[in-house]
Amino acid sequence: MADGIRLVGNIEWWQSDDGSWYFRQSGTEQWTVDSSGTGPQIAAIEGSMVDPGELFTVIESATATDGTKVEIVEYSELLGSSDVRTSEALYYTTRAGSKLKMVRIQLNNSKVRVEPGALYFMKGQLEMKVSTGGGLFKGMKRKMLSGETFFVNEIHGSGEIYLEPSFGHFFLQNIMGPGRGIICDKGMFFAGAGQLNISAKMQGTISSTLFGGEGLFQSHITGSGIAVLYSPVPKQEIVKYTLNGDKLFVDGNFALLRHESITFKVEKSSKRLIGSLVSGEGLLQTFSGQGEVWIAPTQGVYEKLTSSRGMASFADNPTSSGTKVRSGLRRRK
Repeated sequence: MADGIRLVGNIEWWQSDDGSWYFRQSGTEQWTVDSSGTGPQIAAIEGSMVDPGELFTVIESATATDGTKVEIVEYSELLGSSDVRTSEALYYTTRAGSKLKMVRIQLNNSKVRVEPGALYFMKGQLEMKVSTGGGLFKGMKRKMLSGETFFVNEIHGSGEIYLEPSFGHFFLQNIMGPGRGIICDKGMFFAGAGQLNISAKMQGTISSTLFGGEGLFQSHITGSGIAVLYSPVPKQEIVKYTLNGDKLFVDGNFALLRHESITFKVEKSSKRLIGSLVSGEGLLQTFSGQGEVWIAPTQGVYEKLTSSRGMASFADNPTSSGTKVRSGLRRRK
């Protein structure tokens, strides 16, 4: 440390007389105030100085209008366990490319909403507040219809928050005000910064309810802010289609989310019943309007791998993959 500057990794830190921390990339001149107020957060381990930030890298980041910074961080590797069987499983997990991820949130006199049980640890001037998120009726409606939790957890103040780690996949979605909300699968919402409202969206037609495979209600996220969503597949494997008055047809239940401006219904694959029967496709999820639809084509592959047959299921003719929309249920083998 020279002239009051502390070097942590490639980041230089400096604390002013009023206690505020500033940081800059080593070799640069411009200082930036640390809005979290937590500083470099150095931890002493066995006499050495370790920066927790060196254990992982930020793979996605977004900042809400109230200054709340939301990041998805990823561990480069886990160093092992005292249990030999766990270390063996970890070895193959690492070789397969799976990495542990966490959601890190930095509050600056702001707030964040997290799902109950999602909090891992936090540091700073922070306070947890629990409510029904708009009253008893609204809480019951959210729980019974959309599958979200009855109680809403909000953390207020300034500091740093880490949510439960997972080998699964997270991504950040910017919700940009009226008319720009999204409709997504139940259970995808994990946390949210800014002014977000999580409610239930009823399917628009009887056919989409009975045969669409998405159930009667889906989660509807509106307002303005950053939504943290849990995905069944890596973000890199999600295909985004922008519709401009045209249609998207999906023979399966792997559409993850859509803009609220998109209309969803179930239609026959052919105008005539006999055509639908002969084509072998039957019913198709149909998306139309103005906006985006996100689909996960590899979702069915992962579901097959976790089935009792595993890799053996890929020996079947691919036309028998069982991803068709029938009676509102997935027919995965």
